[in-house]
Amino acid sequence: MIQTLKGKIVSNKMLRTVVVEVSRLKKHPLYGKYFTISKRYKAHTDEKIEEGKIVLIEPTRPISKGKKWKVIKIL
Repeated sequence: MIQTLKGKIVSNKMLRTVVVEVSRLKKHPLYGKYFTISKRYKAHTDEKIEEGKIVLIEPTRPISKGKKWKVIKIL
């Protein structure tokens, strides 16, 4: 089973690269309140995808220093 993450595209200004922001809920250990944690990943894509789209990404071999994910599906 390959790890896949679902996130929103926040930048598409680079050539064949998009920045995907993945958010998740985390529970505070003492107070029990849930809050949002988000992380940004650079992902490789061959097609032009506009900002705001929801995509699935999966890990791949390192394409560059910061790009180790690829877009597999646009939701």
